[in-house]
Amino acid sequence: MTSVTSLFSPVDHDLTILSANLKELVGAQHPILSAAAEHLFGAGGKRLRPAIVLLVSRGTMLNQDITPRHRRLAEITEMIHTASLVHDDVVDESEIRRNVATVNSLFGNRIAVLAGDFLFAQSSWYLANLDNLEVVKLLSEVIRDFAEGEIRQGLNRFDTSLSLEAYLEKSYFKTASLMANSAKAAGVLSGVSDAIANDLYNYGRHLGLSFQIVDDILDFTASSEVLGKPAGSDLISGNLTAPALYAMEESPYLATLIEREFSEEGDIEEAIALVNQGNGIERSRELAAHHSQQAIESLQNLKPSDCHQALMDLADYILTRMY
Repeated sequence: MTSVTSLFSPVDHDLTILSANLKELVGAQHPILSAAAEHLFGAGGKRLRPAIVLLVSRGTMLNQDITPRHRRLAEITEMIHTASLVHDDVVDESEIRRNVATVNSLFGNRIAVLAGDFLFAQSSWYLANLDNLEVVKLLSEVIRDFAEGEIRQGLNRFDTSLSLEAYLEKSYFKTASLMANSAKAAGVLSGVSDAIANDLYNYGRHLGLSFQIVDDILDFTASSEVLGKPAGSDLISGNLTAPALYAMEESPYLATLIEREFSEEGDIEEAIALVNQGNGIERSRELAAHHSQQAIESLQNLKPSDCHQALMDLADYILTRMY
């Protein structure tokens, strides 16, 4: 099976430069913030979001090299993403992520919140220094969307009346907004037409939604070792995702279990079994495939290149994570 890192081969060297730069960019004066940054960026990760920015940058600058502003945008994108994860882990009281201890479990909630704030502040400062108002607006919207998504998720815990549309909107705020707006921003820095910039936005939007839906499927179908967090953790915390929403349509009793917040012995196990037994997983796979296909179609006006092909292959690859 194709690995995600092999898909990034056209920007391998760019990602190596990015990893080296990230630790320098967040070089905080305070040793604890420095230690938190070292922990976050030393852990690696797939660098999916900056890779998308770099692939779009090279795919829209075919006859010339990408600029330092393209590189800085990729770095800002990873900083914003990482800041959001730090805050997410505090809100969710998570102790591990990608099988690595979270900042809040190592340093405490207070330092974790400050570390997340610091990363958002640093990314905003570097963003302003790109001196491109449209790009500033696009990425500032992402930071606002993160907060909106987190608030909505908190308000809708154990809410069995949540619609699929509301779930997708929240998924856009929490995941797809960064991919959509950073892909468009890379095109803006390359000087593409408004039509191509909007295509790039739609690519990131649909890719992000497909990615999130697949993640939500894996929460039910993958092991704790693969997930890097406990299986079924979204449902247990009252975060209702596509598989559970579809399953409730088939098994109304699932709604009863959710509404009483799994207060009785065996409730959680029964709820997870109901999701896995019905068509909720399969319908969610179809939804993810739909958004993956929409992402690919959004790229039809981009000129052919290795980076263009990698972006399309990435949309297909996301679906293979389900199996």
